[in-house]
Amino acid sequence: MIREGLALAARVAMPELTIDSVGSIAEAEAAIGRHRGYRLALLDLILPDARGFSGFLRLQHALGDVPIVIVSSRQQPELIEAARALGAAGYLSKAQPLDETLGSLRAILAGKTVFPACSGKAQADVSEARARIAGLSGAQLRVLMALADGRLNKQIAGDLGVTEATIKAHLTAIFRKLGVNNRTQAILAMQPLLAEQGDGAE
Repeated sequence: MIREGLALAARVAMPELTIDSVGSIAEAEAAIGRHRGYRLALLDLILPDARGFSGFLRLQHALGDVPIVIVSSRQQPELIEAARALGAAGYLSKAQPLDETLGSLRAILAGKTVFPACSGKAQADVSEARARIAGLSGAQLRVLMALADGRLNKQIAGDLGVTEATIKAHLTAIFRKLGVNNRTQAILAMQPLLAEQGDGAE
């Protein structure tokens, strides 16, 4: 219902745009395969075929440089900062007024990013975690976030369109840069960016 309402409002406010609306990452990938030239993608983190940021990573791979905006009822600072770190163009609340959402989308289409402000201890914890991963490349960060979503090397390779050998090489570099020895320690290093990402309805 939220998806349909947002699509309808966007069509009224920005009639020059053609809008596709789908209910899963697989459907989105199919639409991207059929139609090129997308300017913006809106993504709900809770979808039937995605867990955590895995859907974001798949869309990012399929869309290339097209900005992706997360629209969610979850507003935890760690989720917002994880989205920012992964390269999202914005993080919008489902609860905010529709005109505010449309204003944010116009700003993002104009090349800006839109994120809520984070504050307090959670922001400090997130900042520390971000500092730990600052030395990771974009590809290494995507691998680490997919790893934290519980995905196997083969699944991560499929999501990112690379070989399993490439994933293993990325993991070796990630462990070295984070100063850890295994997957569990790497995930613990990322914990402030991963808290409360469990599955559940929005």
